[in-house]
Amino acid sequence: MSFLVPAQAYGRFMGRYSEPLADQFVEVAGIRPGQRALDVGCGPGALTARLVAVLGPERVSAVDPSLPFVEAARERFPGTEVTVGSAESLEFADDSFDAAMASLVVHFMTDPAAGLAEMARVTRPGGVVAATVWNHGAGAGPLSLFWEAVRAVDPQEEGENDYAGVHEGDLASRFRAAGLHDLTETVLTVHVPYDSFEQWWEPYTLGVGPAGQYVLGLDEAGRARLEQECRGRVPDVPFVVAAESWCVTARVAG
Repeated sequence: MSFLVPAQAYGRFMGRYSEPLADQFVEVAGIRPGQRALDVGCGPGALTARLVAVLGPERVSAVDPSLPFVEAARERFPGTEVTVGSAESLEFADDSFDAAMASLVVHFMTDPAAGLAEMARVTRPGGVVAATVWNHGAGAGPLSLFWEAVRAVDPQEEGENDYAGVHEGDLASRFRAAGLHDLTETVLTVHVPYDSFEQWWEPYTLGVGPAGQYVLGLDEAGRARLEQECRGRVPDVPFVVAAESWCVTARVAG
């Protein structure tokens, strides 16, 4: 799945969720001053911002396959190394970091086991490899209401339910396939408020991720039908979306 969209579009679509999630993720991973950390699949920098705040810009590196995201992150974090690249082929030496983290990325990796193994390779013995993935499998992610509406009008559409790591226990199994076994599994939950249906709906029209691409692929009538279905499912305003994320951390063996 490509994310060749402006950073601002991603921020309006997922930033409301990924930013508070990053606060919890950094805490769970045990990030502390003096460490060096790598943000894999950094996007526009939700997690990078939290790492920079704790560690300082020169002790954080970030990588993402999307050039628009990389350019936005470079502008946002002067002094931080931000490069174009994929999780499956990290251009860093072995044992370069105290922590390698991937927030909302594993389910978009071409080969999750290879990506996590690369994260482990560049992390020193005793360091942390950590990842989060939305709980799409149990219908508790931030996009669950949207995909339920999609399936009501298009029963053949799977949405993101079959992506890597989105079901209970699956993210941990990807870690084990990458050779990581000292695991801790947790669930992180964020609560995002909305003041109107339009505030909730408009980001889906920006073409971001699988949901945005689905909306862009509809004709005018199909989009209107989906919007009406969503409107009937969204709670009375104002409302809050509670979004769960699977989180796994692992210690790299010495």
